[in-house]
Amino acid sequence: MRKRVVVTGLGCVSPVGNTAKDTWQALLAGTSGTAPITSFDASAHKTKFAAEVKGFDAAALFGVRDARKMDRFTQFATAAALEAMEQSGLKIDESNRDRVGILIGTGIGGISTLLEQYEIMRQRGPDRVSPFLIPMMISDGAAGNIAIRLGARGANMSIATACASGANALGEAAEMIRRGAVDAMIAGASEAAVNAIAMAGMNAMTALSTRNDDPQTASRPFDKDRDGFVMGEGAGILILESFEYAQARGAKILCEFSGYGTTDDAYHISAPAEDGAGAANSMRFAMQDAGLQLTDIDYINAHGTSTYMNDKSETSAIKSVFGEQAYKIAVSSTKSMTGHLLGASGAVEAVVSAMVILDNILPPTINYTTPDPVCDLDYVPNQARKAEPRHVMSNSFGFGGHNATLILSRFK
Repeated sequence: MRKRVVVTGLGCVSPVGNTAKDTWQALLAGTSGTAPITSFDASAHKTKFAAEVKGFDAAALFGVRDARKMDRFTQFATAAALEAMEQSGLKIDESNRDRVGILIGTGIGGISTLLEQYEIMRQRGPDRVSPFLIPMMISDGAAGNIAIRLGARGANMSIATACASGANALGEAAEMIRRGAVDAMIAGASEAAVNAIAMAGMNAMTALSTRNDDPQTASRPFDKDRDGFVMGEGAGILILESFEYAQARGAKILCEFSGYGTTDDAYHISAPAEDGAGAANSMRFAMQDAGLQLTDIDYINAHGTSTYMNDKSETSAIKSVFGEQAYKIAVSSTKSMTGHLLGASGAVEAVVSAMVILDNILPPTINYTTPDPVCDLDYVPNQARKAEPRHVMSNSFGFGGHNATLILSRFK
């Protein structure tokens, strides 16, 4: 029989808070993390704003020397991992270090380091490129750094499925525990791609909002006037453990990781299938994995990017799965406040989903002012709402047609 998987720790760095608690409080207050870009001169870009992490001091957290050897996405992941570990009370030592693993997803990895070092090479020559370029740039840099810092010697890897990376990382980490390969996993995802080349590329695809006159209202999932997503950055980390292991060490269990489904559209490299068929199957598989019925899901944290096609497709997928029950399920997109954290979004939204269960309140979809006839569900508009959800679903979809769905449940 497969092992039960529980959540014992949460960590988060986001555009609205540098801890899980601060992020959660900001989301409940309907706070937007979007503002004019500060990390580079965006005056020549079509989109001049993003949801940047604010006031994050890596040198204070890790020391100047270590911070300089980590790309920003690794810094975020490490900070979130340390926070999650502290909450979980999990201690890694010789008795367990070979049974604690790490799986950190990212859509892009150290792209800012690559861009920075390319400019150094172009201006000053190849001999001036940093010897830390490669370890800072590669997508498994965060997982490796966290393992070294914590001394965890179990399974260690990265996963890249574009904007589904965080959800896939958590799902695959849970599968390792279920099959008995490890006792605990430090899992989630991180992204730090608010830079000139990534913003230019997204603009070239017409994926980003260009609401430069009012950035804080630019991310408006499911609203009729949505015009693209807002680039964000950050990290989310969860400590997953087998129920037996958490129970044996007296850990406080926050919720249960009960379901995981993943599929691919096999349709288009960047656009979702219009009927949401792949996303719908991902949701169905997650519910089958959790052993749940349609009426068991009380809240869906939507992928909800604020692009026309994604929001329409996801709404269609939800209705395809749940039928008339879809109109009784609260759905919201916290990307309306955090922006789209790309590969990290699913992990941050899993943290949010856990907090929904812990605090019995649903975060809103802000900037929802004009209903769209093709998006006609209950999107928890503009104000947080009290609730007592038993089972929470979280959707993540990515370029390449990747779909991943997680279900977190109240622990019994």
